[in-house]
Amino acid sequence: MKKNENKRSGALFVGLGIFLSRIAGLLRERVFAHYFGNSDAGDAFKAALKIPNFLQNLFGEGVLSASFIPVYAGLLAREHNENTENPHDHLEASKVAMTIGTLMFLMTSLLVIGGIVATPFLIDTIAPGFQGEKRELTIKLVQIFFPGTGLVVMSAWCLGILNSHRRFFLSYAAPIIWNAAILATLLAYGQGTSQYDLAIIAGWGLVLGSFLQVAIQIPTTIKLLKYFRPRLDTKVLHVRIILKNFVPSVISRGVVQVSSYIDNVLASLLQSGAVSNLSYAQLLYTLPISLFGMSISASELPEMSSILGSQEEIYAKLRTRLQNGIQKISFFIIPSIAAFIILGDIVVAALFQTGKFTSQDTRVVWIVLIGSSVGLLASTIGRLYSSTFFSLKDTRTTLNFAVVRIFFTTILGYLFAFKFAPMITSDPAYATAGLTSSAGLSGWIEFMLLKNKLNGIIGKTGVNWRYQSKLWGCALIAAAVGLSIKWFIPSHFLTLPIPRAIIILGVFGVLYFALTYMINIEESQAVINKIKSKVLRK
Repeated sequence: MKKNENKRSGALFVGLGIFLSRIAGLLRERVFAHYFGNSDAGDAFKAALKIPNFLQNLFGEGVLSASFIPVYAGLLAREHNENTENPHDHLEASKVAMTIGTLMFLMTSLLVIGGIVATPFLIDTIAPGFQGEKRELTIKLVQIFFPGTGLVVMSAWCLGILNSHRRFFLSYAAPIIWNAAILATLLAYGQGTSQYDLAIIAGWGLVLGSFLQVAIQIPTTIKLLKYFRPRLDTKVLHVRIILKNFVPSVISRGVVQVSSYIDNVLASLLQSGAVSNLSYAQLLYTLPISLFGMSISASELPEMSSILGSQEEIYAKLRTRLQNGIQKISFFIIPSIAAFIILGDIVVAALFQTGKFTSQDTRVVWIVLIGSSVGLLASTIGRLYSSTFFSLKDTRTTLNFAVVRIFFTTILGYLFAFKFAPMITSDPAYATAGLTSSAGLSGWIEFMLLKNKLNGIIGKTGVNWRYQSKLWGCALIAAAVGLSIKWFIPSHFLTLPIPRAIIILGVFGVLYFALTYMINIEESQAVINKIKSKVLRK
């Protein structure tokens, strides 16, 4: 595929890879819910995943997106622009990549060893409310997960290289094999195995999946690098720039994980099952962020980092790319919010209601999901603003605002879950929803800070409220029609969760696209016109 074609389809390939991996993840979670429901073993597995996931996001894709990709993609752009025939002039980017890869390998090796030893002390930081066998199971699972964490961090190094070369699909589809390994162990050993033993077996499936996720990316990564051998030359200017941005990028890019970690700690102090409910809701909440926010921001980062020219030319191009990205994100995120709030029980039931996951569990997760929806738009657009700062080699600003977000997440989370929710209702589900809604409000605070700061640098950007009001109108009308189908069609026609979701959500999606097409929304017209052209060709 030619380079200009890669640029145009970058977000598409990122989104496709994420979509397929998320579908695999949802299948994994559905099977997990079937065997574990909201049990103590399920709580232990979900809580144990928090430490590896937290470290993976901090030291893996997060830090590379912020500090490595802007530098590496910039080097590739300059090498391409120079168009020299001397092959040695094209080795600088590869040598920088190998130095970072070597440092990451050493760092993750120490991280894995230290993590296994320190696990008993770390447990109280993620699940202080766990006691007895539940706590011991969590310790065993974290120790099993750590080697897999080290492997997935190295997988993120491959992702950084692949993304910079606009090879988006492989790196974002690779987690499919990680999900498949866990899913296979659950299906193979689920029947007749106790929940505690099954959790251990699934943990080893996770480690196997982590190894396969790295292995599938290595051949293409090696092919793209013109120089592939261990290297520790930290005196190179570009390596020093990456290392200088390492700490602020770790904290700023990992803020979502920090917020999630704080929610998990507070949830472990609530009723049994709160950790699992929070995890199920977060899986759904992060799905549109990953599909639309990450796909656009991830594909835009190397493009923004590769912009050459005067400062004014760079700023003008950044404004254009940023505004286009915000418009695309809003088109998909606004109907996602409407669906979660109005039709969320349909979504949750279709994905999780099976086996030990009952209709009551569906209701609880829906309530928690409504709380999560508060900050969905801000968190998604915020990723694009963060990517813009990273393309400018500025990680300090995002760090400062990340700290602000963490502060408000902690304070508001405690107040909403433990003070305000009990005053309103005795239903414990609303306490967990208080955690997610407070995190959403904190996301809006961070977004406004990012927007105002960036506008002072590159010029005015932001949300087009007139455009968004049109999207909200179409989304709410479509959701209302879906709700009417749920209420007025006799229940015996829609008893099974999956067929019911296909009908109701299908009508919602088709109607949203039709309404936005009728009022000349550019994104909808582009999609529908593309479908029309393909149909006419056939």
